[in-house]
Amino acid sequence: MYEYKTSGTCSTKIRFDIRDGKVYSLAFDKGCDGNLKAVSVLAEGQEAGELIKKLKGLRCGGKTTSCADQLARALEQHL
Repeated sequence: MYEYKTSGTCSTKIRFDIRDGKVYSLAFDKGCDGNLKAVSVLAEGQEAGELIKKLKGLRCGGKTTSCADQLARALEQHL
């Protein structure tokens, strides 16, 4: 299980596994519970590289990042 401490978002940590280049067991600590559960379900079994392409650079309101962008950064760092 990989852990990533987020920055600039309501969520504080992201946990996930990567097997054969795909994301599994994705979970966020804190943040918008319903939205982050949805992101976790949608990301399950998806290629990490594809998630990075789709999520990198997404912003939340006036912030320069988002939980989805932080996930992309976490995946990049892990890969």
